[in-house]
Amino acid sequence: MGAQSDDSHKLPRPSRPNYNKLHAQPLPVKTYPLPPLIPHNPLSLLHIAFTYISQLVFPPLSHPQPLLRAYFSAETRSIHVTDEKTARTLWEHGFFGKGSLSRSEPAWLEREKIRQGLALGDTSEEATRRRREERKQFKNERARNERQAIEEKLAEEAIAGSDRTGNNIGNGTIEPSEAIGVDPPRRNNEIDSQGPSPVLAPLSSENTLSLEVDEQIPFLPSEKASGLSILQDPTKVLVNQEHLQLTVEEAFFLVYALGVLEIQDPSTSGLIPTSLLFSICRSHSYFPPQPSSSLAPDDPFLLSYVVYHHFRSLGWVVRPGIKFAVDYLLYNRGPVFSHAEFAVIILPAYNDAHWSSTAELQATVKKKGKKSWWWLHCVNRVQAHVKKSLVLVYVEVPPPVSGDDSIINEVGDVVDIGRFLKRYRVRELMVKRWAPNRNKD
Repeated sequence: MGAQSDDSHKLPRPSRPNYNKLHAQPLPVKTYPLPPLIPHNPLSLLHIAFTYISQLVFPPLSHPQPLLRAYFSAETRSIHVTDEKTARTLWEHGFFGKGSLSRSEPAWLEREKIRQGLALGDTSEEATRRRREERKQFKNERARNERQAIEEKLAEEAIAGSDRTGNNIGNGTIEPSEAIGVDPPRRNNEIDSQGPSPVLAPLSSENTLSLEVDEQIPFLPSEKASGLSILQDPTKVLVNQEHLQLTVEEAFFLVYALGVLEIQDPSTSGLIPTSLLFSICRSHSYFPPQPSSSLAPDDPFLLSYVVYHHFRSLGWVVRPGIKFAVDYLLYNRGPVFSHAEFAVIILPAYNDAHWSSTAELQATVKKKGKKSWWWLHCVNRVQAHVKKSLVLVYVEVPPPVSGDDSIINEVGDVVDIGRFLKRYRVRELMVKRWAPNRNKD
């Protein structure tokens, strides 16, 4: 009866989510394209005209209402999204940010429910961990089979050697123990004065260290509860302790380029204007933060945001690449669909005449843009090992703005962000590792 009651509480394993439907929108904005034109159907022209006029008279909403909210964290130099619905919207529509308690997708609440037996299912992190355990078990099994094959080969060689010397065994010339390559047994209290014997014995379970691997890998509590456990208390409610963490480049792109996000100042609870947010992001790209008057045209935020905006505008999903020692990773559709195809490293380029006007500027830019050949070789080798193409992105750094009140004001704050960013240029160079055994031509 107890077993039947337990089976009655078990639920079937839920199917995987439909990622094509879940991530159908590449950005957190809605677009309303016109219907297609069908040349052999004149009614399609009327359909296009009707749709165009209706959208012109009653324009549909493309941005979420109200706008998404987040707040700036000066301690972590990032943007925090605490609203769960906003966090899911930003992740599902463009893969923005990462969970503060997760590797990528904010899924701490689902993992915790599964771990405590409050829900059935599986998460992407659990699937990754289980796949790594299976790969580890496969490698251990392969090593055990290789070791067993070596032992069998040595045993066959020992038997063959004993057959060749079998006619000498028993007549006093060769001891039986020497025929199989092991030391003869010693009597008690006998000391070997000549040291250890130079004859090596074949590998066997009696005279070698056991390398057996336990094939039964113990399951973690989270895996026990993944689709196989019994629901403990479905009425128990867990509080989500995770928030979405955005980089300053992602947040400024959502604020300035898309206009779907508003950022609050946690000290005053007021909204931060876009021009002030631009200065804050530039100031906090240094440590300690620098005032607006001392910011340079090549500060880290400007270089990284120009590259981020460039590839996002081309339709790529841009993610941080610190895991592979690069600045960004470029995904075709997103991390849930495929691995990243390109790894991006940002390099400043000082080709303007201003940077070579004085000897001091020449020495400064030479120090900033100097990279060794060994550094490039190491980074390129890492990317080749993980099957990614390395892309060097050179950002042409313009000279400082001076005497133009329409771009920058007296205290150094940027007034016209669009004109300020248009002064930067981006050049892409893909580097491919040359291997002599693969690239002979």
